[in-house]
Amino acid sequence: MEDSNVEASATPAAPHTWQSFLVRKLPYIALLALTIGGVAFTSIANTPLVRYWEILAVLTGLLCIFTAWPHYDGQGRLQLILRQSAHWLAIIVAMRIVLMPGIQTMFTGPATGYALLLILALGTFLAGLNISLELCVLGLVMAAAVPAMLWLKQTALLAVLIGAAGVALFAVLWRRK
Repeated sequence: MEDSNVEASATPAAPHTWQSFLVRKLPYIALLALTIGGVAFTSIANTPLVRYWEILAVLTGLLCIFTAWPHYDGQGRLQLILRQSAHWLAIIVAMRIVLMPGIQTMFTGPATGYALLLILALGTFLAGLNISLELCVLGLVMAAAVPAMLWLKQTALLAVLIGAAGVALFAVLWRRK
């Protein structure tokens, strides 16, 4: 009888699959996809998505509360909501300061969008320091999206020229056969 208990307790739990991993990380993946989409739109349209970044800040704040919720109870949950509300309200106020007319004269449309994204990335990273490593990583990836998109935008023409030269070279070599 003891042997059967030992065998039952020694049986390993089912390993996590990629599917369960993706389901658990879906909110972070969704926010990252929304961030990359916003950066791409800002780069292409050359206009800032002001409301978009503010809504994304609210969604990120909700993700912070959702992520930390199981670790709190009763009064702690109320404090969590109040702290995260204050944190994300401060982030939105910082975004609104960037949008003030006197400051807007110093920024182009895309630069405004990138500045708003950097504020959102900073807020996400700082919230993650108190809540979870995933949020810290999300904040870092959001911040890295700005120089990545600027680099891609600058190298896009070069990539098109190299691609066209490659196609031309292939066509010349193909004809010689």
